[in-house]
Amino acid sequence: MRKLLAAFLPVMFVTSLGCGGELPPPEAPPPPPPPATPEPVAEPIAEPPAPIDPAEKKKQDERAKLAADMAAMEDKAKAEAARFDDALKAQVKALTEAKYANAKAGLTAAMKSGHRVPGNADRDVYRHPVETLTFFGLTPTQTVIEFGGGGGWYTELLAPVLASKGKLRVTSMDWEGPEDVRSTLYGRRFKRFLEKSTELTGKIEPVVLKDLNAPELGPEGSADLVIAIREMHGWVNNKRVEKNLAAVHKVLKKGGVFGVVAHRGKEGADVTESSKKGYLPEAWVIQTVEAAGFKLAGKSEVNANPKDTKDYPEGVWALLPTLERGEKDRDTLSAIGESDRMTLKFTKR
Repeated sequence: MRKLLAAFLPVMFVTSLGCGGELPPPEAPPPPPPPATPEPVAEPIAEPPAPIDPAEKKKQDERAKLAADMAAMEDKAKAEAARFDDALKAQVKALTEAKYANAKAGLTAAMKSGHRVPGNADRDVYRHPVETLTFFGLTPTQTVIEFGGGGGWYTELLAPVLASKGKLRVTSMDWEGPEDVRSTLYGRRFKRFLEKSTELTGKIEPVVLKDLNAPELGPEGSADLVIAIREMHGWVNNKRVEKNLAAVHKVLKKGGVFGVVAHRGKEGADVTESSKKGYLPEAWVIQTVEAAGFKLAGKSEVNANPKDTKDYPEGVWALLPTLERGEKDRDTLSAIGESDRMTLKFTKR
């Protein structure tokens, strides 16, 4: 009986489950929480650019200006070279092949010639090239050195006079120098001058100053006349007065002439400060040149200008032909003319 009951109970339990006693389905899991919104990340604050060192800024500005000036010079040189057509070349050829009786005749012919850079003749009234060069004793048979040809204002007058029977050497800065050095621009400007007309410049001997601290102007004792026109203030500014005067003395024959035209400053002025404005005291120039082995042989007032007050912030460059102020005070400054200049003749002792 017990065995029968034991067997019957599991059957009853199973039967009762099958008769509506089902277990509820398991509850669905709760939905996952929404993803957390990330906190906005603040943009990093850009560091302000480091301030440009004033000295470096000045260098950058100077490099930019030099590049612009170099491009302008090249454009001007191309236009000037294009001006030399066959007719002008023939005129220049006749000018340089002529045999001049004296410097005055040659200079007068050169001054009237169409080969001159347009605008250069406008400066004749201030610079008096015939009177200046004849005062220095120029003759068509001399060996002449122009120390500092600049833009060729005097070179284009000297070349025809000396082409047939004399010699002309002209110093130049190194036209193969670094691109970021202004002296390279000056050298290239002179090179372009030489290239524009072989009829005019073919006999000029360029003297490229590769080492400015040891200038060589040619064989010792080979020159009759050396001229330095509006150059000496630059020698002072670049601390090359003694070296340049020594080079001039070395290249001149005994008794040879050193001709100087310089912007005349106020007597007693500080030379270092005055030279930055382009001016030099005349007494200082005479004393300095004589100390280098020369003797003052004469003075001329042909390039004097009493209207020059010599007190402009821009220095000599306030006046013609530069007119550094542009349109400001243009009429007043133009009426003054070019600077007051000393014209000094020295002989080699």
